[in-house]
Amino acid sequence: MDFNTISGSDFNTIVVRGGGGSVLYGSSAIGGAISLNNEVVFGKSLSQSVRAAYGSFNTAALAYRLQFGTKKFSLQTGFSANASSNDYRNAGHTFENRNGQFRNLGFNANAGYQFGANDFIKFHTRLYEGGRHFALISPSDSKTKYRDSNSWYLLEWDHFAGRFISRSKIALLREHYQYYEDIQNADYTFGKLNTLNGRYDLTFNLNEKIRLNGIADFTQHAGWVSSLVSQKRQIASGSLLLAHRISERLQYELGFRKEITDNYDSPLLFSFGTLYRISEKYKLKGNVSKNFRIPTFNDLYWDGLGNPDLHPETAVQVEIGQEITVGHCSLSITAYHSDIQDMIRWVPRAGGVFSPENTDKVKINGIETACRWNTKINTHTLEANLLYAYNQSENAVTGKQLVYVPFHKITASAGYGFRRWSFTVQHLFTDKVYTQTDNNPARIVPYYNVTDAALAYDFGRKDHLKLGCHVRNLWNENYQSVEGRYMPQRNIDLYLTLKF
Repeated sequence: MDFNTISGSDFNTIVVRGGGGSVLYGSSAIGGAISLNNEVVFGKSLSQSVRAAYGSFNTAALAYRLQFGTKKFSLQTGFSANASSNDYRNAGHTFENRNGQFRNLGFNANAGYQFGANDFIKFHTRLYEGGRHFALISPSDSKTKYRDSNSWYLLEWDHFAGRFISRSKIALLREHYQYYEDIQNADYTFGKLNTLNGRYDLTFNLNEKIRLNGIADFTQHAGWVSSLVSQKRQIASGSLLLAHRISERLQYELGFRKEITDNYDSPLLFSFGTLYRISEKYKLKGNVSKNFRIPTFNDLYWDGLGNPDLHPETAVQVEIGQEITVGHCSLSITAYHSDIQDMIRWVPRAGGVFSPENTDKVKINGIETACRWNTKINTHTLEANLLYAYNQSENAVTGKQLVYVPFHKITASAGYGFRRWSFTVQHLFTDKVYTQTDNNPARIVPYYNVTDAALAYDFGRKDHLKLGCHVRNLWNENYQSVEGRYMPQRNIDLYLTLKF
């Protein structure tokens, strides 16, 4: 998924699941999964919201959402628009973000209808059209641009019958991009991909403690690129999942998945996870899984960059963690290890161009620590979050850290609310990263610290009319996240949210 095509306002919730998830989600979830959700909610309702924002570099955004519902019918619809000249300068360098403008439009609709006492039919659709120019590293470079249009359609039927829950889904995804190597020239290369997916999910609650879940899935991909390469791929899979709550303190989940594809041989995948509550305030958890990833069509066939000789990657991952809650504070610590064979990575080549390759063996060791605290004192609310991550991702043959993977990363945030006022501050520390596979110390992107702050005021009832301001890169840090591409220094945007 290209995250440049995602607008958060298009979705109700965004859920991040870390760790290997191939047993549940298939090939793409070897390192985790992000779910973009629009839940269909039944019940009498009528609400609308509008959000408008404008800020530095001629950046503008507009979003609208409508929610309408009755006892048996639900409709959510909305659109979003974003555009920016994105022509910032970096005061500490001669860098100017030339040819960096972008704009996009998105529309989504989600409807549901209840027929009978136990049957629900739901329909989701999302349309997206966008265009962005790729910023120049050198003023002498040719100006390029990229256009893409995506459409997603999903039809779902849910049936509830005693201990059984049946979910049937069919989805069609259409994706199309055009790349202009020189915007002064009408010629372009393109890629198209149509994906048809059918899925049947049956859950059986054997009793209050044991749940069985079987999933059958079939996916067909059909892709084309401008070099007249046409490819098809068919994947059939079956999964069996078991969840067992042995006692109030101990539970575990076990899953298996087997995929059959006309392109690659897939191993039998498995996952096992357990949770043990030592007390109400302290629990331990663990997970081990085998995961598998097939190269995407972009990995294989992207014009001029794809690598048709890529092998699929496999990984065995282990996680051990603990969670502690004391009063208003919670602390979680998770250690993880992964052994990856034939890892697929896009790495920089000459001229700053990235292309994919297999890395024979990769070992990843890391730890994540998250601390959360919140409290309310009369009309004052306070909260704080701290996340520290250490990640050692090495090529097992050379012992070198993978490019663009920082050893250390810290994310911190704090919030304060008083009556109609709210104030938040966020800070990000990212350690240095190597840009060459030999870890040449002369070719690094240095570490950086970036702080953002926001202030908002509610007029009238809570959140019905809110005026706010974001200040990004508060301390005017000179930094780059990719070699040669400096990020904006201090910039500001104002936003207005209206709910009615």
